[in-house]
Amino acid sequence: MYENMAGPAVRAGAAGPAERAESAARVVAWLAARDEVEHALRDALGRPPSQRDDTVARMAEALRAAAQGLGEPAIAVAAGVPERMLRGWMEQDPAFATALRAASALAAGHGLTADGGATPAMLRVVLDAVGRGASWPVAGRLAGLSIRRFNRLRQTTPGVESLLEAAQRMRARTARTARGAREARTARAGAVGAARRTEAEGGAGERRYRLVRLDDPMLSPTE
Repeated sequence: MYENMAGPAVRAGAAGPAERAESAARVVAWLAARDEVEHALRDALGRPPSQRDDTVARMAEALRAAAQGLGEPAIAVAAGVPERMLRGWMEQDPAFATALRAASALAAGHGLTADGGATPAMLRVVLDAVGRGASWPVAGRLAGLSIRRFNRLRQTTPGVESLLEAAQRMRARTARTARGAREARTARAGAVGAARRTEAEGGAGERRYRLVRLDDPMLSPTE
């Protein structure tokens, strides 16, 4: 969806590790902001959030991934959905299933297959998967890269290693932010509960009486 947008790049001729790390951090941040960009564009048009719009946007990402020669697991990662949801779309939406097959045929016709060399689309899937918590071997397999191929890629291309490290740092920051938000919500809930308990205890000294019938079985002595 954002292929033609000018994004940051990890330059092959970067002066050293520090510059590569800085460039990689910008790339990973840019990739992570794609959903925010989509939401911002929708807000600019004054359109409320829509599940249909979100689904169609994710279907479009899936079609783009298929047209770049990615397999089903990688397509699901690129679309940001579980594989079972992708298969559900294919089973329940004939138009999407037809379009996905056509996109895969387009890739095959142009020689873009998972058996070829690593591509930017594969690397994007790896970074997305790592950012969502996958280990790098799992992320590589999702993208269609064997552990051996992925290890060779990491060893021969410093830029790839920098990107992986940046994705892992981003994941750690995201986890810390989410944990802090959960702790803040827990603290607020605890404060509200304490205030309610204090209010209840403050009114406990007021005697209240209830009129009951003498033949109330809950109060009448049993013979």
